[in-house]
Amino acid sequence: MSARTDILDRLRSALRDHPAVPEIPRTYREDSGMSVEERIELLVDRLVDYKAGVTVVDEAGLAPRIAELLRDAASYVVPAGIDGAWLADAEAAAPGRRRIDAADAPLSVAELDAVDAVVTGSAVSVAETGTIILDGSPNQGRRAITLVPDHHICVVREGDIAGILPEALRRLDGTRPLTWISGPSATSDIELERVEGVHGPRNLDVVIVRS
Repeated sequence: MSARTDILDRLRSALRDHPAVPEIPRTYREDSGMSVEERIELLVDRLVDYKAGVTVVDEAGLAPRIAELLRDAASYVVPAGIDGAWLADAEAAAPGRRRIDAADAPLSVAELDAVDAVVTGSAVSVAETGTIILDGSPNQGRRAITLVPDHHICVVREGDIAGILPEALRRLDGTRPLTWISGPSATSDIELERVEGVHGPRNLDVVIVRS
């Protein structure tokens, strides 16, 4: 038995009759009551305020918009599970630029640093805070692919937009690797000068797709 196991066993024994977490009153607001249009409008407002690019399209407009956003990219990376139809126009316009990151063949940090953009889906978005959440699903891939390239193009479906955080949390699996994105990567130095791209992409484009 390892020391770690021994310590954890002692803690479990000591807490057996005294739950470590007391019952928490759930008196906060759990539902926004917003319509789909209100959620989209609020999310767009928040993302624009965060200096992200935002486009609202229907299904037919998704592939052309992604192709437009990738027009100046010499190369881009996508997770292995992405919907190929999203990239049809980009591939037709300039084939051979796409790199695929797969679980059994992950790109190195150096390879990711050499690509100009990344295209992913998303799990849930929170309209009130302008936050997009990735959970590592097949159409989102590893966290690294959304942190290293300088331009992130993220697809958000209207059905995945929650009004407030409690609504979003009910849709998430807390055991998955969650990445929370609120605009392009930015921070401020001691003199409050905004610096972009410190811990992620300097450019974020969100494509919201209406059902």
